[in-house]
Amino acid sequence: MTTLLASPIAMLPALVAEYVDFAATHFDELVVLTIQHALLAADTIAIAVPIAVTLGVATTYDDRAATVILWLAGIAMTIPSLALFGLLIPFLGIGSPPVIFALVLYSQLPVIRNTYVGLTKIDEATLSAGRGLGMTRRQRLRRIQLPIAMPVILAGVRNAVVIVIGVAAVGAYVGADGLGEYIFEGIRTGNTTMIVVATIAVSLLALAVDYTFGVVEQYLRLRNGETIDQALGTRFLTTLLSVRNTHQ
Repeated sequence: MTTLLASPIAMLPALVAEYVDFAATHFDELVVLTIQHALLAADTIAIAVPIAVTLGVATTYDDRAATVILWLAGIAMTIPSLALFGLLIPFLGIGSPPVIFALVLYSQLPVIRNTYVGLTKIDEATLSAGRGLGMTRRQRLRRIQLPIAMPVILAGVRNAVVIVIGVAAVGAYVGADGLGEYIFEGIRTGNTTMIVVATIAVSLLALAVDYTFGVVEQYLRLRNGETIDQALGTRFLTTLLSVRNTHQ
């Protein structure tokens, strides 16, 4: 029994060395694929966030509309990605367009939901103060509600970005660029090392983007006067901006 348990452990250094060697050998290709993957996610978010925030704002005007919009966004997330890609190919062709369209649908729910929650959970006294100053509903939305709700909205965007980065890897199956190319090539050729390295790269990209958005979210919470435990990146960003404002 001891020998059986020790064997996999003894193999770990060799496996890690194999992965590191593959990553070093194919470093340039991995960098290109990672950039392509990040750009695909960025294009998706650039389209998805304005749509989702607009729908999220619309849900605050009518509870019945909120129910329908959130229900449809939830339904969109339940459609399997490969099935959705297949449905879109006759209309959008092969490559990035059907993948971006599908990813935009998948990213709607977290942003719409957080926009709705962020805008509806604002203290009524704050809104009353805006009314007392003669602000219209649109002015209150722009000057009071959106700035206060921004950390909550950004938390939804943060979730959406992680979803997009993960599902974008599947997009390589229909010709989209990105790290998914290595994953599916590894599956096709039986190259486990290629699959593992590409999967690690996708995971690291998602973690890096998630951490970056988390830092910005914490900064916005601090700006709104909240007391929170700051991450190292948040402390660095706060210090950097303080130094910059001091020199201006």
